[in-house]
Amino acid sequence: MPVWLFVLLAAGFVLYTDDYVIAGILPELARDLGVAEAQAGQLITVFSLTVALAAPVAAVVFARVPRRWLFTAALLVFIAANAAAAFTPSFAVLMALRVIAAGAAASMTPAVFAFAARYAPPDKVGRYIAVVSLGVTGSIAAGVPVGTWIGGHFGWRATFAAMAVAGVAVLVAIIPALPREEEAADAPDLGEQLRTLRRAPISLGLLANCALMTGSMMMLTYLAPFLADTAVVGVDERALAFSLSGIAGIACIWLGGIASDRWGPDRALAFGIGTITVSMALLWGLWLLRPAPFSLVIVVGTVWGGMAFWNSPAIQARLHALAGPVAPQALALNTSGTYLGVAVGGGIGGLALSGLGPGSLPVIAAASGLGALLLLTLARRLTAPATDPVPSEGHG
Repeated sequence: MPVWLFVLLAAGFVLYTDDYVIAGILPELARDLGVAEAQAGQLITVFSLTVALAAPVAAVVFARVPRRWLFTAALLVFIAANAAAAFTPSFAVLMALRVIAAGAAASMTPAVFAFAARYAPPDKVGRYIAVVSLGVTGSIAAGVPVGTWIGGHFGWRATFAAMAVAGVAVLVAIIPALPREEEAADAPDLGEQLRTLRRAPISLGLLANCALMTGSMMMLTYLAPFLADTAVVGVDERALAFSLSGIAGIACIWLGGIASDRWGPDRALAFGIGTITVSMALLWGLWLLRPAPFSLVIVVGTVWGGMAFWNSPAIQARLHALAGPVAPQALALNTSGTYLGVAVGGGIGGLALSGLGPGSLPVIAAASGLGALLLLTLARRLTAPATDPVPSEGHG
C-alpha cells in the first residue's frame, strides 16, 4: 500500500485524538481554570457537536478546493488552535479554540476518507478506508492514553502542545506524500450535490449509520455499570474488558474492509449487524442469569466490540460508490451521523440506566441494530442492481 495512505491514517489518528484527549486531563484542567469538571467536560461536547454540524457544510463549501490545499489549510488552523490552547488562561477562550480546532477537523476528516477511497484500486476500496479507520480506533486505544500520560506528568497544557506538534508532523508528511491530483475542481454544482445526497439509498444509509452508532456507543459508554451488574468484576476485569474490545476493534476494522471488498458492502454490513444483534441478545441473557461467569461475558463482549468497528469500512465504501462525484459530501454527512449517534446514545443510555437498569442497555442496542438493518435492507431494494459488489472509480 502507498505511503500516502499511512500518512492519512496518521492524520485520522491525530484529529480523533484531539476530540477525546481532554477526557484524561479533566481534573487538572478544571482545577487550573477554576471550573467544575462537568463544565470542563463540555469541551468534548462542543468539539463533537461542531464536527457534526460543520462537516457537511464544509464538504459542500470546499468541494472544489484541491485536497492538497484543503488539508494544508485545515492542519494549519488545527495546529494554531491547539498551540493557542496550550497558553490560554481563560476557559471561555479555550472553549472557542476547541470550536476552531473542531472546525478544522470537520473540514478534513471526511475528505481524508473520500481521498483514500478515490485513489484506491477498484478491488481495495474497503481496505483503503479500513487503513484510515485504524487511526480512529488507534486514537481511542493509544492516542488518548498517551495524551493523558503527557498531561499527568507535564500538565494539561503540554497535552495541547503535543497535539500541535503532532499536527505539524502530519502536515510535514502529507504534502510530499499525496499523489498529484489531475482534477482540482470537478465537483457538481450545489443543486446537483443536494439532489444526489437526498436520494433514498444514500439518506437511508446515513440514518442506518446513526442508528448503529447510537446503539454501539451507548453500550460502550455504559459498559462499566453493565459489567458490574452482570458479573463479579473489579477494576482489573473492567480494564481487561475494555482492552480486549479495543484490540478486537482494531482487528475487525481491517477484516471488515476485506469483507466489504470481497462480499460487497451490503453483505458485510448484514453479517456485522447480525453478529452485533446476536451478541446483545446473549449479553441480555447473561444479565438475566446474573451473576454470570465473567469469562462468558468477556468473550461475548469482545465479539461485540470487534463487530462495532467492523461496519465502518463497509458503510463508507457503500456511500462512496452510491454518491459518485459527491462522495466527500456523503461521507461528511456520515461523519455527522456518527457524532450525533454518539451524543444520542449517551443520552438514551443515561435515561435507560437510571430508569430501567443496566439490563435494558443490550435490548436497546439490539433494537438499534435491527433498525439499522431494516433501513439498509430498504436502501438496497431502492438501489439499482449491480451495486454489490460495489464498483469504484479508483485511481492507481
